[in-house]
Amino acid sequence: MRKRASGPRCGVDPSSCAKGAIMGALTKAELAEHLHTELGFSKREAKYMVETFFEEIRGCLRENEQVKLSGFGNFDLRDKRERPGRNPKTGEEIPISARRVVTFRPGQKLKAKVESFDGELQED
Repeated sequence: MRKRASGPRCGVDPSSCAKGAIMGALTKAELAEHLHTELGFSKREAKYMVETFFEEIRGCLRENEQVKLSGFGNFDLRDKRERPGRNPKTGEEIPISARRVVTFRPGQKLKAKVESFDGELQED
C-alpha cells in the first residue's frame, strides 16, 4: 500500500487502527496528488489523467458496457423493477420507481487484500 502524507485514514496512530476501523474517503484530488508526487506528472496532467479515467468508466456504463478492472473488480449495470415502499414518517405506501443502478463486485485479489487487512498500514 502507499503511504499518505496525511497519515492513516482512521485519524489515529497506525498502530492503534483497529480492524474494521472507519477510514475517510479517497478523493480524485488525492489520486491526482499521488500521480504528481510519486510519478512526477505535472498537477495539470495528473488531474487530467484521473478525470479521463473516470470519464471512460462513466462512458462505458452509459453505453451498457461492463467495466472489468483486473485485480480490482467489475462495475455492472442492473435494472431494478418498480416496487412498493413506505414513507417512514407517515406510513403511507408509495411506489419506488424502476431504475438502473451501478453495482460493483470486487475481484478475488481485492477481496483477499481486504480480508487479510489487520489494521496496520503496509508498504508494498
